[in-house]
Amino acid sequence: MILGIDVGNTNTELAVLEGDKILHSWRFVTKTPRTSDEYGVLIKSFFENSGILSEDITRAIMASVVPNIMYSLNNGIKKFIGLEPMVVGPGIKTGMPIHTADPSEVGADRIVDAVAAYNIYGGPVIVIDFGTATTFDYINAQGAFSAAVTTPGIQISIDALWKNAAMLPNIEIKKPPSILAKDTVTSMQAGLVYGYIGQVEYIIKQIKKETKTPDMKVVATGGYGRLLYQETDAIDVYDPQLSLKGLKIIYDKNCKE
Repeated sequence: MILGIDVGNTNTELAVLEGDKILHSWRFVTKTPRTSDEYGVLIKSFFENSGILSEDITRAIMASVVPNIMYSLNNGIKKFIGLEPMVVGPGIKTGMPIHTADPSEVGADRIVDAVAAYNIYGGPVIVIDFGTATTFDYINAQGAFSAAVTTPGIQISIDALWKNAAMLPNIEIKKPPSILAKDTVTSMQAGLVYGYIGQVEYIIKQIKKETKTPDMKVVATGGYGRLLYQETDAIDVYDPQLSLKGLKIIYDKNCKE
């Protein structure tokens, strides 16, 4: 069995992978400061609660966009699980050319999602990750990472609104029954959710227009992906485990090639 670790700005997701199956997965908050011992104990507790023995985990692979936790997390895995994780980065085989001005700027999370989307759903494909930031990545028919769009995530958008406008409250992110709001909370929800739907649909439309691929598949993932997927026909697939699947695909490429 393989341990896959996806370190995002908000949450870190771990999963035990075997073959093409995700046997178990867990999440914890990334920004909470932890020592290597705390990381190790936390991961061991996940295993124990799911009936998994550490010795059954034979390999590990990790992708991270948060460099400052990597030392402690990596050491925690080595100390408590006895493994040195493969880290997605320079020198790792992904099977995906990066056709951008500076390939080193493309985050490991985007590469992992792109590899998964192309290998599972084919290309060309637009991959949208509704995370701390919302990212739109265009993978062409030949499987090359060709262009990217980055916007503030939906949570960042609402945080900025209530933190910078003294009279506005912090609100739950949900779609109100009508855009014709009658109070402050639903007016904010209407502006946020309906506005975000419009932004997503326009960016998708423009990518398809400029690439001349009107029938291109659109795959979404990330914490708020389900909400947006349910509210627009512009997204074809919502896959909440896209990153974990991508980690397994990349791991297999590095073991088999």
